[in-house]
Amino acid sequence: MTDRSAPDTFPRIGRVGLDGLLVSFGDRLTEAGNRAALAFRAAVERAAPDGIEESSTSLVSTFLRMDALRTDPLAVAREMQALLDSRDWYAEPLPEGRRLWRIPTVYGTDLAPQLGEAASAAGLSPEAAAAEIAATRVRVQTIGFAPGQPYLGELPGHWDIPRQQALTDRVPVGALVVAIRQLVLFSVSTPTGWQHIGQTAVRLFRPESDVPFVLRPGDEVIFDAVERDAYDRLCKCGPDGGATCEAIR
Repeated sequence: MTDRSAPDTFPRIGRVGLDGLLVSFGDRLTEAGNRAALAFRAAVERAAPDGIEESSTSLVSTFLRMDALRTDPLAVAREMQALLDSRDWYAEPLPEGRRLWRIPTVYGTDLAPQLGEAASAAGLSPEAAAAEIAATRVRVQTIGFAPGQPYLGELPGHWDIPRQQALTDRVPVGALVVAIRQLVLFSVSTPTGWQHIGQTAVRLFRPESDVPFVLRPGDEVIFDAVERDAYDRLCKCGPDGGATCEAIR
């Protein structure tokens, strides 16, 4: 068995507070680490072990919340350690039940005024940058920062561009922003240090719905390019904003 006492050894399990377990597959984002976290969470959900009340994933970790009053946390931790040791999670396929979304997106214009700046940082023209982003199928790596808000990636290496040194005062709901080889699609209007390169009409956070978060970790997204007039029409078509999805088989 791997010596999990070494601080840089992964995967590993650690306690979080009185009722949490954090299963970590790395200390930085990698495709394999993200895939492992998604696969491990799916395996826990399938097994439905007694004592696990809730699970979620971050970029390269799976968080498990236990019922510390009803179960023995040490016994649950041993069960999760056995599951962790049962296979090579970095080689596991992505879980079933994922979806492919196509989200119409206007690139540039006054709606997304930082496309040119971001493209220049990536060594591309604005037209080439928009075409490349629109053709790249990205994974929802995690949901975070704001309700239902996805971090998506990874983009090619030349998109490893830094965040801005100063914040943009506010970007609107549906803003598509880029930095550090990732995209973020904003579910709320908020300040950001990422560069605003595209605008969509989709509303990802729907607190009035039985399913308030539209996207799920592991889903994949294509940000199809559309013209401004098409975007204006989609803004009148309800919260989906022209977005469609299908099962990934």
